[in-house]
Amino acid sequence: MNLPLRVTQTMLAAMSILARPARRAKPMTRDRLRAFLAALAQANPEPESDLEYGDPFTLLVAVMLSAQTTDVAVNKATSALFAVAPDPAAMAALGAEGIGPYIRSIGLWQGKARNAAELSRLLVERHGGVVPADREALEALPGVGRKTANVVLSVAFGQATMAVDTHVFRLGNRTGIAPGKNERAVEDGLVKRIPTELLRDSHHWLILHGRYVCKARTPECWRCVAAEWCNYPDKTPAPAVKPPRKARA
Repeated sequence: MNLPLRVTQTMLAAMSILARPARRAKPMTRDRLRAFLAALAQANPEPESDLEYGDPFTLLVAVMLSAQTTDVAVNKATSALFAVAPDPAAMAALGAEGIGPYIRSIGLWQGKARNAAELSRLLVERHGGVVPADREALEALPGVGRKTANVVLSVAFGQATMAVDTHVFRLGNRTGIAPGKNERAVEDGLVKRIPTELLRDSHHWLILHGRYVCKARTPECWRCVAAEWCNYPDKTPAPAVKPPRKARA
């Protein structure tokens, strides 16, 4: 089917916009980076993940389930799931068919149910039911990629890693804290530039800041505690306050 030229041009223009890479700010200096993180730390001195978990195993499962799903949705599903299957042996015993009903409300639940069952079986079979503090061993588990492994290694075992999700990738480029063309480049930049003792907290600071303030569509720069040190050139002004309506006589 031949489309009208005007329609074709419109479609091509839209595709061109979507294909453009995210705008990257100039890299922060070390002093600005420290001030940026200090501002986030002052606002949230003890940052924690929005995911609810009790140990390395439940953390591992929760992070795996959170792909393309909100933490709120995952918490609703896992509160009941972890009550009946709090460890790898119990989760493996449920199997994918037993896990499925608990997580039907989250995205891609069927594949995630299979992954949860299989990774639990492998934890029992290969690691005695203990989550390994080793990247290679973690990434060998079904549904566990680099980001999930980094979260577990950082949060559960205190290793100097940085998990880069869409929020962290956006902030790395938008603020200039660690610009990069892909997630691995941003990860490497953050690990190199952020002091080791701040990596764990910085992981949470950046994710939470990206989720609630430096949002994808419109960053809310007017209420950002670190805006003074951010290199984003097009900071969003505060929305205009509408005058109150006059009361009718």
